[in-house]
Amino acid sequence: MKTTSHSAMLALVVVLAGQLLAQTPTRQTPSADDADANQWEFSLATSGYLVPDDQSYGSPIFTADHQWLHLEARYNEEYLQTGSLWTGYNFSVGQELVFEATPMFGVVFGSTTGVAPGYELSLTYKRVELSAQGEYVFNTDDRKASYFYTWNELVYSPTDWFHAGLVSQRTREYHTNLDVQRGFSVGVAHKKVDFTTYIFDVGWTNPTVVLALTLRF
Repeated sequence: MKTTSHSAMLALVVVLAGQLLAQTPTRQTPSADDADANQWEFSLATSGYLVPDDQSYGSPIFTADHQWLHLEARYNEEYLQTGSLWTGYNFSVGQELVFEATPMFGVVFGSTTGVAPGYELSLTYKRVELSAQGEYVFNTDDRKASYFYTWNELVYSPTDWFHAGLVSQRTREYHTNLDVQRGFSVGVAHKKVDFTTYIFDVGWTNPTVVLALTLRF
């Protein structure tokens, strides 16, 4: 009887302990999706333009993204010795075929002063990406100096570390015989670092070379 009593008591303790553990709230850790939603993404891209018969220069671009919010600062992008500050709205649709867009608005200051609506677009399918960015600069000092700038790329990445493609641009930063410049690109990437060489106008006029280094963090 004594052994039976001890066994019954032990069983009762186990049952009560199980019920207490079941009622005790567990501490939840943030999911990976929640952590990603709270993170900022930054990039710094610096492009060196080697322009024949004209002034060579560098153009840095800094971006910061948090969910839908896009912030951007540029120098020597709209015109030499000119800066610009931008804000935009990020959105994307699709899974295998992904379309991403960022409509933006910017303020331009320096040797050129004005305001600029702009955009950044991309369409990606597997290892192929078509991207475009553009803006129309409304020059507030001289309306006749207002202009449209664009940069377009078609890139194929056969591996994670190598990519090549076609590129075109229309710019006022330097002058050539062509209103729209055309060329090709070759680049390498490792983790969050990308280095790309662009060569414009081969066969039409003296080539312009652009060396671009991008860091993401």
